[in-house]
Amino acid sequence: FLAVASGRAQVQQEPFLETAEGTSITIKCSHSNIRMGDFIHFYRQLPGQRPQLLAVTAKAPQQVRSPEGRLSVSADRSSSSLWLRRPRRRDAAVYYCAL
Repeated sequence: FLAVASGRAQVQQEPFLETAEGTSITIKCSHSNIRMGDFIHFYRQLPGQRPQLLAVTAKAPQQVRSPEGRLSVSADRSSSSLWLRRPRRRDAAVYYCAL
């Protein structure tokens, strides 16, 4: 399974998501009070490890290499989503969105 936790109060995520191994999943993040100049970061924290930066963007879609996926941002920048193409068991972690 893939776990998701939220960070600061200005960013909201689903508290928990899961998928079958090899089945794509989308982790959504809401940041309605985003300001000009804020960047959107997605991190993954594997058990017993420090958070690892997966992708960062202001608006343009970003490819994610490991696990394979894509970070997309809505036109008004009020939300973003991290799509993982074929997550594996080894990708089970806490995924954070932050500004």
